[in-house]
Amino acid sequence: MTTRAGFVTVAGRPNAGKSTLLNRLVGQHLAITSPKPQSTRDRVVGIISDDDSQIILFDTPGLLEPRYELQRSMHGAARKALEEADVIVHLIDASEGLQPEHLATAVNGNGARDFRAPIILVFNKVDALTPERLTALRVEFPEAAMISAKTGEGIKFLLKTVRKMLPESPFLYDAEDVSTQQMRFFVAEMVRECALEQLDDEVPYSVACEIEEFRETGTPVYIRAVLHVERDSQKQILIGAGGARIKAIGKDARRKIEPLVGGPVYLDLWVKVLSNWRRNPNSLRRLGYDLPDERKS
Repeated sequence: MTTRAGFVTVAGRPNAGKSTLLNRLVGQHLAITSPKPQSTRDRVVGIISDDDSQIILFDTPGLLEPRYELQRSMHGAARKALEEADVIVHLIDASEGLQPEHLATAVNGNGARDFRAPIILVFNKVDALTPERLTALRVEFPEAAMISAKTGEGIKFLLKTVRKMLPESPFLYDAEDVSTQQMRFFVAEMVRECALEQLDDEVPYSVACEIEEFRETGTPVYIRAVLHVERDSQKQILIGAGGARIKAIGKDARRKIEPLVGGPVYLDLWVKVLSNWRRNPNSLRRLGYDLPDERKS
């Protein structure tokens, strides 16, 4: 039997719904879904296998013009995923009603090179469109896929289209795998997601999560996690009056983590100040973010 397998990168502007799409396709909550832009900071990997095909799916940070070191890291992660892809899904928020820009321009600026992989143009959030607007979009972009990652509309068609474009190859990972990333990565993301859900607009972008200890030898699983912020004032906001907010974040995070690890969890959650970490290359490397080599950009 001929099998197909390959790397599929989902790219688009912030709030295009990339993370919701990855979770829908994989059938598991792997990527942070938040209405706050820039919540995805590194590529998240999901694996979708059936009898004769395997999709290794990359959810990338939203495409934006980087202004400081963390955003440079995010931009580099998105660009690397695009360069490694066998197929690219260019996701557009259909509810914005904007003309989709050329993907190479969105990533690299005017005059930038194209990517080697074929690109599928996909309009997401079509459930938010009027029937008239959806019909007009289909007429204007007849080759594009129209989907709703939220409701599942058009997902089967998108998967069928992607599978046809994969190169012939044996499976690259075990058919039972759902990701290539370690449990520590997803636990940190779940904790950060809960912080995003409970914090106002300013503080979430200054929050990073570091897993200092992960012990699976006993029951419950012991996890010590640190939420890093940039200033003392942000630390106080994150802790809340009498520790109420950090306790609520920890409670919600345990609910998300326990299904992931398959059992009860003791989450030992701390808040520390790591001054100006978003702009400090050493701090970013400590937290696991890669910084692109500008000479290769």
